[in-house]
Amino acid sequence: MYCTPFTLDGRAHGDLHEQYKRKTILTTSHAFPYIKTRINVAHKEEIILVPIEVAIEDMQKKTQELAFATHQDPADAKMLQMVLQGCVGTTVNQGPLEVAQVFLSDIPEDPKLFRHHNKLRLCFKDFTKRCEDALRKNKSLIGPDQKEYQRELERNYAKLREALYPLINRKIPQLYRSFSFCVTVDRNSLGRSSLRKADC
Repeated sequence: MYCTPFTLDGRAHGDLHEQYKRKTILTTSHAFPYIKTRINVAHKEEIILVPIEVAIEDMQKKTQELAFATHQDPADAKMLQMVLQGCVGTTVNQGPLEVAQVFLSDIPEDPKLFRHHNKLRLCFKDFTKRCEDALRKNKSLIGPDQKEYQRELERNYAKLREALYPLINRKIPQLYRSFSFCVTVDRNSLGRSSLRKADC
């Protein structure tokens, strides 16, 4: 499998609300490793992720990186601080706060995106918990010379959490009513919004 970022106007990269991703899955006639260096492709499938799905994957990746850096054994303070800075740093371009502001500020007009909206909110809740864990871990690793840096990270995280709170903790009546309706009446109505294309 390989991924290709794209936008609808032909550019590879764009703003968060414009960023799509194409996942191409190739199935070969034989499993690797094989006696030949080239194997015929028996099946090709393409999955198009819409911008909010791309954002979900990005936040899941950031959360996984935080968890790995926090629980790494032996602990690596430099790696942990680098990951933390990328998550809570105030100068991070297209960082977590911007992702939340772009995709969680308003309820999607398309009901098919409701579950993605909810999934992204849950991703952010997990992300903020992992940030707290990482900050506690970093505090236990640093020496006296890095205490001010730790305080700066904590201040940045507090600002991030405060800005995220109304976006990820509010209840959206329209969202929950739609979930209830779809689950009880038509389960197929919550199908993936991703577009699939398969070639045999």
